[in-house]
Amino acid sequence: MSFSAGNLQHGLGGRAGGGLVAGGGYGLGGGVFRMVGGPGFPVCPPGGIQEVTVNQSLLSPLNLEIDPHIQRVRTEEREQIKILNNKFASFIDKVRFLEQQNKVLETKWDLLQEQDHKTAKTNTGPLIEAYINNLRKQLNSLNKEGNRLDAEVRNVQDIVEDFKNKYEDEINKRTAAENEFVVLKKDVDLSFTNKVQLGAKVDCLMDEINFLRTLYEEELAQIHSQMSDTSVVLSMDNNRSLDLNSIIAEVKAQYEDIANRSRIDAESWYQTKYEELQVSAGRHGDDLRNTKTEISELNRVILRLRSEIENVKKQKAKVQAAITEAEDRGENALMDAKYKLTELEAALQTVKQDMNRQLREYQELMNVKLALDIEIATYRKLLEGEEKRLAGEGVGAVSISVISSSSGSGYGSAYGTEGGLGGGSFNAGSGRFGGGYSSGGSFSSSGQSSRGGFSSAGQSNRSDFRAEGSSPGSGPISTEHSSGGGSSSVKIISTSSQIAKWF
Repeated sequence: MSFSAGNLQHGLGGRAGGGLVAGGGYGLGGGVFRMVGGPGFPVCPPGGIQEVTVNQSLLSPLNLEIDPHIQRVRTEEREQIKILNNKFASFIDKVRFLEQQNKVLETKWDLLQEQDHKTAKTNTGPLIEAYINNLRKQLNSLNKEGNRLDAEVRNVQDIVEDFKNKYEDEINKRTAAENEFVVLKKDVDLSFTNKVQLGAKVDCLMDEINFLRTLYEEELAQIHSQMSDTSVVLSMDNNRSLDLNSIIAEVKAQYEDIANRSRIDAESWYQTKYEELQVSAGRHGDDLRNTKTEISELNRVILRLRSEIENVKKQKAKVQAAITEAEDRGENALMDAKYKLTELEAALQTVKQDMNRQLREYQELMNVKLALDIEIATYRKLLEGEEKRLAGEGVGAVSISVISSSSGSGYGSAYGTEGGLGGGSFNAGSGRFGGGYSSGGSFSSSGQSSRGGFSSAGQSNRSDFRAEGSSPGSGPISTEHSSGGGSSSVKIISTSSQIAKWF
């Protein structure tokens, strides 16, 4: 590149700004560098390399009366160009890094898709269903256990009622036996009283018999004594003789017979009554012994029934405690199952949200990748087009209009000098997902009259590249750029035929 020191005019104007937002939008405006050569600035004619001619005016001493600020302006321009080149290189590195990240994310996404297709339906759902089925089985088993315990409680209650009825029957029997025992005791007491009375009567009769026997013996003794002490002189007819001995013997025999009969009758009656009393006493004694035996048996049965009732009460208390514990365990298990089911549903919802978020991130990365691919393709085509224009015979003017709607923020810069070097513009932004960018460059020097066109378009949101042809001639280069959150438009018009690469 060559510059004319005498007729070099510089026009510097630009604007730079940058921003990075959550949507991922960024932008770069390269601006335009304009130079127009002076009289001594040779123009490369079409047709390749021509004969080199030397301008003699360039060999003359230079007019050193130059603006003292021009060197500082040139230095600032070089520094700005270096900064822009560094930024462009950093953006290229970012593009490569983002491509690598895109590949990594694509690989992760494929793995996640495979895992989702393989495990989403086979792991989470079946595990939850299996856990729910297990809890349902546990609930059914607890219900069955509760029903079984209810049946056992009812059986125990029936047994208790049966024992209660038996106990009441035994109580009634005991009461009846006690009543019968009282009656029998009264009969025994009456019999014993009768026995005592009969014994007393027997004693009285024996005393009476003894008294009568003594009396009769005394009377007989008196009679004998009277008969022995009395002497009777009778004068009787000899024709009649009295036998007193026979009469006395007869009377004695009669009295003895009466006494014997009375004694025999009394003894027989006493013996009969005594035997009757013995039989009655033996019978009542047997009844009393039987009653005592039955009472002892009933007491043993009552004690056994009381112990059984106590055992049944203890078993009932244990069964009721087991039922209460089983109900508590069932309620706790059901609450635990509901809590775990809620946790699993929340975890499933979280996993779904994570999947949706990853899907959105993947879509964002795909949109960014698409934008970067379009940017790379656009830069490649622009570079190829510029190389073709350098190698061609005639290079026409290029008019590139970029209209991009984005929601990110951007920055740009513009440079203009009278000459033949122009920059480019870069704009990137993102709406919901993705970004848009456009790039274009123009390099111009006076003396060309051909027009060329290049167009490229591609973006997930909207990005249009238009190249328009125009009539031969040369004109100024203008750059329009607006940055903000809503939309941006860049319009670059270049009339150049000679291109110099500065990046």
